[in-house]
Amino acid sequence: MHHLPMREFSRSLPMALLRAREAVMRQFRPSLRQHGLTEQQWRILRALAAVEESEVTELARTAFLLGPSLSRILRDLEARRLIERRTAESDQRRGMVSISEKGLKLMEMVAPSSEVIYAAITRRYGARKLLELQDMLGALEASLAGLGVDDVEPSDE
Repeated sequence: MHHLPMREFSRSLPMALLRAREAVMRQFRPSLRQHGLTEQQWRILRALAAVEESEVTELARTAFLLGPSLSRILRDLEARRLIERRTAESDQRRGMVSISEKGLKLMEMVAPSSEVIYAAITRRYGARKLLELQDMLGALEASLAGLGVDDVEPSDE
């Protein structure tokens, strides 16, 4: 075993967040699979359901997906007629995406099982703790938003 000047791997924040995310997603995957959706497709539909339409680069940012992955997923969703794409009138290079009527109907079918899963997670973990966790994760994200590489370099002082 090597002794490195680092915290234990099990106490690594990125790993803890990944493990927690995996534990949560494990609850939702069967329902998504049942409706023929991947996690990423569902994220995109969720993001689009919250807005009238979205510019593709904005959607990539909102759904936390890289451009090439997003393009492939949008192609699949469009082939299933779950989304609609068009070019922005103001700028022909900008692609606009919106959820279709069929996409909304699919979301309405998935929503009840999604809410049942949320209720089970809430019962298991506790409503107050879940609310606190979401607040804490939001605060963590916000506090790190302005943190640049220059801020974390060891100082010579």
